[in-house]
Amino acid sequence: MRVLVIGSGAREHALCVALSSDPAVGALACAPGNAGTRALAEPLAVDAADPDAIAAVAGAWRADLVVIGPEVPLVAGAADAVREAGIACFGPSAEAAQLEGSKSFAKHVMDAAGVPTARAWPVGGPAELETVLDEVGAPFVVKDDGLAAGKGVLVTDDRDAALAHGRGVLDAGGAVLVEEYLDGPEVSLFAITDGTTVLPLVPAQDHKRRDDGDGGPNTGGMGAYAPLPWAPPGLVEEVLATVLQPTVDEMARRGETFSGLLYAGLALTSRGIRVVEFNARFGDPETQVVLPLLETPLAGLLHAAATGTLAEHPPLRWRPGAAVTVVVAASGYPERPRTGDPVTGADGEGVLHAGTAVAADGSVVSAGGRVLAVTAVGEDLAAARQTAYERVAGVRLADAHWRTDIALAAVEGRIRIG
Repeated sequence: MRVLVIGSGAREHALCVALSSDPAVGALACAPGNAGTRALAEPLAVDAADPDAIAAVAGAWRADLVVIGPEVPLVAGAADAVREAGIACFGPSAEAAQLEGSKSFAKHVMDAAGVPTARAWPVGGPAELETVLDEVGAPFVVKDDGLAAGKGVLVTDDRDAALAHGRGVLDAGGAVLVEEYLDGPEVSLFAITDGTTVLPLVPAQDHKRRDDGDGGPNTGGMGAYAPLPWAPPGLVEEVLATVLQPTVDEMARRGETFSGLLYAGLALTSRGIRVVEFNARFGDPETQVVLPLLETPLAGLLHAAATGTLAEHPPLRWRPGAAVTVVVAASGYPERPRTGDPVTGADGEGVLHAGTAVAADGSVVSAGGRVLAVTAVGEDLAAARQTAYERVAGVRLADAHWRTDIALAAVEGRIRIG
């Protein structure tokens, strides 16, 4: 099978690592890729935001399967363009990807499907924003209704900060959603689906805030771990029955079949499971810890989802142990990340490239805010965490920043539900 991965981050590097070890994959390419994916996959030039360009590259390269990593091409219709070219594609249509592209759309789907989620108030302007914030009260949850690369949400007790965030979105021409605050720990659960059958993967937890102790601004994610030793028994089965399957079924009822990766961001509140958000693709950095634990060959699984044959796929197999990934970010991330700095030690085991590029002299330089995702697998969470940080110590990037407490609360048994 000839497999083409679209994207340039650590998620795509993780996908390439998993696909490159699959005997069914005879040729692997990544477009546009990064300095790390080049060691595993043929680099192809493409504008990842251009659906027609993606379809053209896939056709020219004679791909049997296209795996679309980021959300922007999905919302733009890249999966539609690839399928129209007669090539199997893992990723939802533009219509179905609105589950991520529009939080208001996702709320409508969840309401129709009876999926538990936070109450939400769409806001039409600055005056209404003030009124809603006063009515809902602190803690304030203010969201950009559209795509924001994981950084469009502000949770704060500061009314002025909430107001400023919402006004900033409105001033930029976006739409704002104010939501009720959900207590309890958050969980990321991926599910592979062909629009009918839904296969959940192992749950993970992302660390969104930039600084230790969940301080600082929201980011695209500073690290993750899987599985979750504190998760209640039956969690995955409950989420499948109450969230994932009803959502997929409702999308099919609407004629907007969702095929690909459905990501449910969940809060385990004192009142039960609530959906925080949906994503329409593999999450980053959770992909970096879920895929190393998956023993089932990835290409066949994704191809089954892309071709509507997931019901015939064998049950998923998982490796024992745990995985931890720690994001090494550039100075100034997330507001104004510095790029162009040399990166060394990035070819070590478990080091996944995110924002990297190859300079004219062949050296690796930073090319984004999240530069590396340093990952390790161990017999348990503590062992995986220790190895991940040992690997971080081997990386060199001027003025780099990373959290030192990824998975620490779970290792120390400090996470409580309800």
